[in-house]
Amino acid sequence: MKLNILSSKNENKGSMELPSQFSEPVRADLIKRAVEALQANRRQVYGIYERAGKGHGVYVSKRRRDYKATYGHGGSRTPRKIMSRNGSQINYVGAGVAMTVGGRSAHAPLTQKTLYKKINAVENRKAIRSALSAVISKTEVANRGHKIPASYPFIASDDFESISKTKDVISILQSLGFKDELARCEVTKTRAGVGKLRGRRKITKKGPLLVVSKSCPLSKSANNIPGVEICTVKQLNAELLAPGAAPGRATIFTQSAIKQMESERVFL
Repeated sequence: MKLNILSSKNENKGSMELPSQFSEPVRADLIKRAVEALQANRRQVYGIYERAGKGHGVYVSKRRRDYKATYGHGGSRTPRKIMSRNGSQINYVGAGVAMTVGGRSAHAPLTQKTLYKKINAVENRKAIRSALSAVISKTEVANRGHKIPASYPFIASDDFESISKTKDVISILQSLGFKDELARCEVTKTRAGVGKLRGRRKITKKGPLLVVSKSCPLSKSANNIPGVEICTVKQLNAELLAPGAAPGRATIFTQSAIKQMESERVFL
């Protein structure tokens, strides 16, 4: 499949054949597995102190005769912490179980829990190739909600990597037909729930992904545009190409990035 090469001034600079990485059939199930593995492996284990709620001795007997003094007083056979005692009259409080005040937590999180998920290296590369095929499909990208120009998909010329100002990146993206897409990404939504208090108050939509060959001025100048992300070819993964395991993110590759992908056989 050939794609047109567009300059930063939206001028046609010829065409370029895509490498074999873009010819993989779209497999939504594989993409989902790869994205879930990435998300799970980012999680940090957490748990309570293992002795929480168990820092005292408790007494419990299953023998009926040991509870003679509780008959008729509505006392249950809960494990108890003895506070004082006078013969068979015992002053105690429930302790050591989840239903008592100051007791242990019922189903507490444990640091021993396994959060990560495994995925085969071959399967992961296949998932990335599948996601690459989806980003050049105009139907897949439009179904994901992106507002793309009529010229999509296309390849950006190498002068795109040398843009050093954010306002220039925005104006070029608008001239390439992504004006409505950038406006879509500027609309944020306040998150529902306690996540508002935990550093993630706003939800921002995912916009275009810019893929370059190496670290360049564009890596910094496009970093502050809402919804826009930028990465090198070797940093690509299934989650960048298909956020939320939904394939078909609007993606712009530079000419050098495509050449590098073909010459170094990345993800093959």
